[in-house]
Amino acid sequence: MSVVIRSIASYIPEIRIDNNELAAKVDTTDEWIRSHTGIGARHIAPDGILTSDMAAQAAKSALEKAKISAREIDILIVATATPDYFGFPGTSCIVQDKIEAYGCTAFDVVAGCTGFIYALDIASAMLEARHARNALVIGAESLSRIVDWNDRSTAVLFGDGAGAAVLSRIDEPGRGCLSFILGAEGSGAKDLYLVQADRPNAFSREAPQTPVIYMNGKKVYDFAVKSITVLIERIMHATAYRLDDFAWIVPHQANARIVQAAGKRFKIPEEKFYLNMEEYANTSAASIPLALAEMDSKGVLKKNDLIMLLGFGAGLTYGAAVIRW
Repeated sequence: MSVVIRSIASYIPEIRIDNNELAAKVDTTDEWIRSHTGIGARHIAPDGILTSDMAAQAAKSALEKAKISAREIDILIVATATPDYFGFPGTSCIVQDKIEAYGCTAFDVVAGCTGFIYALDIASAMLEARHARNALVIGAESLSRIVDWNDRSTAVLFGDGAGAAVLSRIDEPGRGCLSFILGAEGSGAKDLYLVQADRPNAFSREAPQTPVIYMNGKKVYDFAVKSITVLIERIMHATAYRLDDFAWIVPHQANARIVQAAGKRFKIPEEKFYLNMEEYANTSAASIPLALAEMDSKGVLKKNDLIMLLGFGAGLTYGAAVIRW
């Protein structure tokens, strides 16, 4: 039996802010943003729309494409760094209720921008171990709610959106989720984190504050370039595939320069990498499923294509997956 991605879909907020519009609010320019990141625009969730709303919309679209009902889902995992509620309840439980996937296992994964790959691995393993049928894996983010819009080093980078995949356990050997590599470097936890009030004491509290993103850009950039190159090397070693065997490499959509640096290291042509950060910016755990959904809608993903997913992000975390589409 194999665990395959049966369908993939996305939800993209209608509000679109291009670099020139952002430059009217933040001390930056379109040229600076494009030259440093490759980003040209980002989509922002309207007021009142939460992470669970976007996740539920993407999930409903994925279920419709898979031609199954929400009640056929056994496992529901939401990867997010921007849950509806920090702590609890899990956003996955809210999504479960919104799509009426009553009774299924539901939990969140917090692994930053690598979250979707972590969630894919967990869902695939659980389907196999439990001999279950279907899982719903969602990457969803409302990063606009935690960006410091006065900090141009981070404000220009992030956007909102959600992507959802239906995984099914079927009898098609050689297809589906073939291999995963996951890892973390916790020593870099404060290189990319959500600044918020400390809670060191039981009976005293600092005044609540709105959590905002802090990023040590240089350290995160260096980590990302190293992570991609190490992951590609480890995938080649673990699977015995050659780079020429892959139809596509789909990296986390953070910064075009990161991908270009890794491509040069392995002499990989740029056209083998699928990038859409120019339109959507960095959507953290949503970025890889957003890219896959766009590829699927354009018809560039063919059955039996071998693809590699590469992720890196807060934690610091990293991960890779090999999938036969």
